[in-house]
Amino acid sequence: MAKSVLNVETRVRTGKGGSRKVRQDGLVPAVVYGKGVEALNLRLDPKALQKAVATEAGWNTLITLKGNGPFDGLVVILKDMQIDAIRRNPMHVDFLAIDLNKTLAVMVPVQPVGKSKGEIEGGTLQLVRHEVEVYCLPTNIPTSLEIDVTALNIGEVVHIDELSLPEGVESQHDVNFTVLTVVGRMAEEVEVGEEGEEGEEEVVTEEAADEE
Repeated sequence: MAKSVLNVETRVRTGKGGSRKVRQDGLVPAVVYGKGVEALNLRLDPKALQKAVATEAGWNTLITLKGNGPFDGLVVILKDMQIDAIRRNPMHVDFLAIDLNKTLAVMVPVQPVGKSKGEIEGGTLQLVRHEVEVYCLPTNIPTSLEIDVTALNIGEVVHIDELSLPEGVESQHDVNFTVLTVVGRMAEEVEVGEEGEEGEEEVVTEEAADEE
């Protein structure tokens, strides 16, 4: 469980004009919302935000807000962030206020472990889902979901139901969707294809010799 602290300030002016003024001051406009929490308009230092989420948990870092206002001591996670398409600077941030004693839904990255048999034979490991939604207490959010792929052959897949989730972590879904797979041609198919190509080249060479 990764934690950090972020100093923020109350944002008095709202709307497009207020947000523009915040950015002109070198800060980022933000909003905090959540069940039982009245929406709060804030502003913050972009470098401080970057530092706050620079943990192994990334966006799932439990951030404690600090400052003069009703938000002081509130625990949040980063829910959304608008990025400038050219400068790549954060334009607006959404925080979700959370209750440490209640389950919530979060997206957790998938992390393949090892090199599959299929890759050794020339196949390619394909991540169909880079993230998977799980349900757990905020204090139980896993950094990633590791999947041992060493035994996978070409054509084999791993479905969501096959994942070994940490204790206290659940995945609620209606469809048993594919998380990752190994794609490519089997070694036997490659050998047959190569032989066929060589045969075609020999025929062309003989025809050319007859013409001569």
